[in-house]
Amino acid sequence: MSDMTIGRESTGAAVRSASDFYRAVWRWHFYAGLLVLPFLLSLAVTGALYLFRDEIDNLVHADLKRVVASQTAAAVSPSTMVSAALAAYPGTAIKFTDPSDPRMSAEITINTESQGKLAVYVDPYTGKVLGSLPDRGTIMWTVRYIHSLKYFGSFARSLIEISAGWSILLVGTGIYLWWPRKQTGGVLSIRGTPKRRVFWRDTHAVTGIFVGGFIVFLAVTGMPWSGVWGAKVNEWANGNNFGYPAGVRVAVPMSDEHIDHVAKTTWSLEQAQIPQSHVSQSPEHLHGGTLIGLDQAVATFNQLGLHHGYAVNIPVDAMGVYTGSVYPDDLQQQRVVHLDQYTGKPLIDMSYADYGPLGKALEWSVNVHMGQEFGLANQLVLLVVCMAIVLLVVSAGVMWWKRRPKGSLGVPPMPSDRRVFRGLIAILVIGGIIFPLVGLSLVIMLVLDWIYIRTMTRRSV
Repeated sequence: MSDMTIGRESTGAAVRSASDFYRAVWRWHFYAGLLVLPFLLSLAVTGALYLFRDEIDNLVHADLKRVVASQTAAAVSPSTMVSAALAAYPGTAIKFTDPSDPRMSAEITINTESQGKLAVYVDPYTGKVLGSLPDRGTIMWTVRYIHSLKYFGSFARSLIEISAGWSILLVGTGIYLWWPRKQTGGVLSIRGTPKRRVFWRDTHAVTGIFVGGFIVFLAVTGMPWSGVWGAKVNEWANGNNFGYPAGVRVAVPMSDEHIDHVAKTTWSLEQAQIPQSHVSQSPEHLHGGTLIGLDQAVATFNQLGLHHGYAVNIPVDAMGVYTGSVYPDDLQQQRVVHLDQYTGKPLIDMSYADYGPLGKALEWSVNVHMGQEFGLANQLVLLVVCMAIVLLVVSAGVMWWKRRPKGSLGVPPMPSDRRVFRGLIAILVIGGIIFPLVGLSLVIMLVLDWIYIRTMTRRSV
């Protein structure tokens, strides 16, 4: 055998090896897309809408949320607004939300016997009740619940976690498939016309390479809300210090209730326990004779400098506290303050500055994810990303349809040497260990792929 022959064999083996690995990556890119693309489409559309949640809610619910700002009249007291809301909708007032600006109404949350929790809107200048909605019943809360699949139960929500993990796989394999291999087009340019498959292939590839990093960022920053991974990381991040960030623990009695159960809160504080008011045995305290009341609690929150738009959770029992919480776009203004309902003394005062390094990093990334951190620019950039994701999904569907053999699913061909799967699967397994639900779905996909191969093999015999 000549040296020339040996060289040709080595070159042929190298070419086959590269081709086999490409096929393996292509196959798993296909499977990842099959699993993820429907969810990506839903997440992109609902996410794009939720970026402009305040603008849309204020437009759709203008009759409830918008008021005429008065230049002369002072706002009526919070207790007067609560009394008006209770007169219109009898029940128990559990939360008062301060207007975020002079043109906004106040919101009082009432727990009623017949209608459940209601959000009642009141003009802060006249005390007039403007109307009500079910608590968290605005159109943007509906969009948010669709985005997170919360409407469909815990099992459906776990699919979001799986989709996020597989989205990262989709981007990684997509970059490998896009990587230039002497082609003259389809790298940064689009060839052909919409009638040709190459047009959709190039549209998919070029769009993907520009937004792939954003998809990974959104997938990772969406993970904190997931039921398994997010819950475990939250538990680990908060440690055993009552769930509070480092440096804010104080020696006050703690209840068994968590902030997340009674008020909207940040991811870092979901496990934070609520302190208890100090109840003495005097008749005045036992009968509520020395309660500070909502008006004084609001005045105290104003003196402490809480950003306008803060919510005040009203205590419903003798041990409860007034909890003022606000999460504006500016992370530095995030704040949670608990007041003793008898003395008005702040029991715990937490802000973004008190979070640990992990909490700060996660809250910053979540703020960017929600389009809040950099104002309108943040919203517009993510809007473009969401539109690009929709284009990715559509182009993938069209490309698959044009390539798919008639009567077949169109799964990319198996490599001739299946050993190339070993390295790829090893990478997938590592990701599966980090994200358990993704690992479980990986096992299921491997089994399904094996069944598919066996079925196709029997048909060909």
